[in-house]
Amino acid sequence: MTGALDFVVLTGFLGSGKTTLLRDFLGRPDAADTAVIVNEAGEIGLDGMILRETGGDVPMTMLANGCVCCQMTSDLARTVEALLAAERPEASGPLRRIVLETSGLSKPGPVLRQLASLAGLPLRVAVLATYDALRGPETTAFEEAAAQWAAAHRIVLTKLDAASPERRAQARAEIAGLNPLAETVADPDRAAAVAAAFAPLSGAGLDPALLAPEPAGAHPRVAVWLARPAGPLPYDDLAAWLDNLAGRLGERLLRLKGLVRVVESGRPLLVESVGTLFSPPRPFGRPGEDPAPFVVVIARDLAAGELEGVAPPGLFRFSPRVPDSPFARPAPGGLPRAEAVLMPMARDAGGSGR
Repeated sequence: MTGALDFVVLTGFLGSGKTTLLRDFLGRPDAADTAVIVNEAGEIGLDGMILRETGGDVPMTMLANGCVCCQMTSDLARTVEALLAAERPEASGPLRRIVLETSGLSKPGPVLRQLASLAGLPLRVAVLATYDALRGPETTAFEEAAAQWAAAHRIVLTKLDAASPERRAQARAEIAGLNPLAETVADPDRAAAVAAAFAPLSGAGLDPALLAPEPAGAHPRVAVWLARPAGPLPYDDLAAWLDNLAGRLGERLLRLKGLVRVVESGRPLLVESVGTLFSPPRPFGRPGEDPAPFVVVIARDLAAGELEGVAPPGLFRFSPRVPDSPFARPAPGGLPRAEAVLMPMARDAGGSGR
């Protein structure tokens, strides 16, 4: 394999249209360099059978051990290695994309954790989630659905052909409340939506339209908070705060992303997590640029003052929602694309820019 390979974790709650979206993509000419892994929470792989009807010669394999996020001894890593090593005599070019269609009950964080054993491979990992434009609000009470949407880099609105213009607009507002960090695909033209769903992440930042106020009571269990650093932080204090936040919230922490200035570096650090799985902080931007520091925290079932209680205290000022989020004004060059498998944060992971 030459160059980086895109690894797409296709997730979404039961019945939200994942398989249909992937099936439509596999029928396109630009899917010829794609391999597919299908995982279902059951012994009979019906989704895999459906995909084979239209997948042509797409390399496809099944994970038959149930929900991949629940299996600590899953063969996911071995499956990826086998796909990369497989000969493709009929292919017109090298494999450039692997799509893992997860069970509708899978949480993305544990899936990404299993990919950590492949950290030596040049994988660009992205989480793509589906959101049912008709039934989305009915599934927000399920923690699996909330984790899927919060972890997503891109969310695709499905079943738009059956939704009124008013319902489409409402669904976009619901996505904004669930994950204002994600790109949104909401094109009623099916072909255009499928192409946009699997296109490389633009990293262009947040669509300001998604920052509209959230309808009251739409999904009260999921909270989005903006944390602004009080000033440049010692790296060890930042690392301790992130560790303690993950320890305090556990599975309730759904997503975290932002830029934080540390005293040891001339450039801000990009910090990011899916669940409690953190990517190593790294310097972001070019010398001389001065993007406003911030951290967006998406979590479930937060108690009043719980974020303020994370030690060391006083590092951040917190406010609910993100009406003034810096994501609406992306720094030059835009927000970065996720280009590495997320790894647990280490306090000696560097990132100080020294």
